[in-house]
Amino acid sequence: MYNTSSNPLATMASYRIEGRMLRYSIFIPKLYNLCKSLGFEAGKIMPSRAFCSDESQGYPIILIAKHFNTFPFNHGMVGGVVATDRHKPHSEHGQDLVVIQASHVGYNPDTQSLGVYRRLQTREHELSSSCGKIDSVLSWYETEHRFARENIFVSCEAGKWIITIDNQLLSETRDEGLHLHLDKLITPDEQGRPSPIRAYSTSMCFPASTALAQQLEQRPDLRDTTRALGSFLLPEWYYFTRCIAGDDEEGRGHLEQNLLPVMPWVLASRSPLLTAAKVNTQVEFDRAYRSILREECYRNKRVFFIAGLNIDISPSTGQMFPLTKFVPWAAYVQLPDGEHRNLEQDELFSQLESQSAENPDQTDLENAIRLMSEAEEVRVPNE
Repeated sequence: MYNTSSNPLATMASYRIEGRMLRYSIFIPKLYNLCKSLGFEAGKIMPSRAFCSDESQGYPIILIAKHFNTFPFNHGMVGGVVATDRHKPHSEHGQDLVVIQASHVGYNPDTQSLGVYRRLQTREHELSSSCGKIDSVLSWYETEHRFARENIFVSCEAGKWIITIDNQLLSETRDEGLHLHLDKLITPDEQGRPSPIRAYSTSMCFPASTALAQQLEQRPDLRDTTRALGSFLLPEWYYFTRCIAGDDEEGRGHLEQNLLPVMPWVLASRSPLLTAAKVNTQVEFDRAYRSILREECYRNKRVFFIAGLNIDISPSTGQMFPLTKFVPWAAYVQLPDGEHRNLEQDELFSQLESQSAENPDQTDLENAIRLMSEAEEVRVPNE
């Protein structure tokens, strides 16, 4: 995992969504043809997917099987985390190797809402969060964030801006929670320490920092009232600490560890679930790419590792599957002679776009299933 907190906005903004989407029915044959253009041999390619376990990811898996002529190896855990300890078995199952990583986010076209998905198998086709794993991770942080927004108050006294902060947010003994960068919110005393103007039973009052005062001056209507800081709490003014259960490598807390450094910016975005899925894809590509470089079992083999975002568009009446779209982020290409390089988003998208969406090697799945059902019975002997 890498820490994006030094410049999180630049990191997240680098991942473009608009103009970079490919329908899965087009993306997968284009990916197959791109691999063949790099020397991958038809019938000898073992694809692998690192997807979430959500049923909405089934349609992309079917298309991978159709175009690569084999069911893909499973390289993924909940949330779209790459299980790097599965590299060796994956490498043993094929001559040429493809890994597709994707975090995912739902989309409901009826309400134009990101982060939700219609579950056809529920009683009333209810909408629920998607990705549910990411949503459950964000829940605790959203509660902490809401408390801070509602329990930091600003007012103007004698022409000077004042900030009143709940004592819980000032406590330095907490193992986890939302912590304020006080140097960005208050004006310290001559010794450079936070010095309250007055203390209340559950909070303390300080002179506001110059940066905060400048923000508040944009709203002169606030001068005659005391109000919660609310949306004026900028992501660069706070951070989180969290005791993450199971924070071992690729364990239960892995996804949360990926998001923790940039959580304030995730919560400040218009669509936190989309932003979190993008960030996880970026972190997982960087981490898994480095693990592939170190992995002996991938040496002297053709490898194509691509990471991106699955956008699951809720199925409408009469549809069985989502109209899933893929937004590529980056790819790693390795050839048997040791040559290797990365493809950044623009170049990767351009190379995919240049490929044909027709795949003469694809499998007729219905016919393949029929042939299997008609095949002569094979009896397995008892021990």
